[in-house]
Amino acid sequence: QVQLVESGGGLVQPGGSLRLSCAASGRASTPYRMGWFRQAPGKEREFVARIRWSDDNTYYADSVKGRFTMSKDNAKNTVYLQMNSLKPEDTAVYYCAEAQYSFGTYDYWGQGTQVTVSS
Repeated sequence: QVQLVESGGGLVQPGGSLRLSCAASGRASTPYRMGWFRQAPGKEREFVARIRWSDDNTYYADSVKGRFTMSKDNAKNTVYLQMNSLKPEDTAVYYCAEAQYSFGTYDYWGQGTQVTVSS
């Protein structure tokens, strides 16, 4: 059973930066892709970014493009989300997720880490 543990959330002022980490354990094989999602209070969960494991190809939501960067460290089984130029509307619980295959949805989810952007 794959377990995903996020860390790195916190309180930051507008314009500031944070780096989120998501460490994976219990894998029997490498995933097809991993993603970051977020959910703000009273809103639906939304896609933020994803990385394809085989070639590090990344894709971002329009709302974070140019400000957020997703990366991975194979040796540490960890993915990261570098968040720059943070805005109050980025406030949410951030989740990482793993998809085992190219088809279908994400199979495993972390417990989430809170990011609050406020002065």
